[in-house]
Amino acid sequence: VQLQASGGGLVQAGGSLRLSCAASGSIFRLNAMGWYRQAPGKQRELVARIISGGMTNHADSVKGRFTISRDNAINTVYLQMNSLKPEDSAVYYCAASLATMLPSYWGQGTQVTVSS
Repeated sequence: VQLQASGGGLVQAGGSLRLSCAASGSIFRLNAMGWYRQAPGKQRELVARIISGGMTNHADSVKGRFTISRDNAINTVYLQMNSLKPEDSAVYYCAASLATMLPSYWGQGTQVTVSS
């Protein structure tokens, strides 16, 4: 499985960005896909996850502002980020999981920087 992430950038606080993650390869094996982020000096954390049945989970820190979704026709998962805050600044990683929720595959990171 290969994951190609895109869509990061620099935005002012209150702005929006949409991240995309295109999956290829043996995607039929995947149980879930999600987005993680890692800020300097901090551990990587789960931002949002979407499971094969369509159920989603969002971290408390982004609920109401971020939305994960997917387009099965093109094997792509999105993260719509609204009302961005400086503390959302991080490298965002796309991830995919097999039988468990733990990531088995990672995409390259994409930098999101929110200026105050």
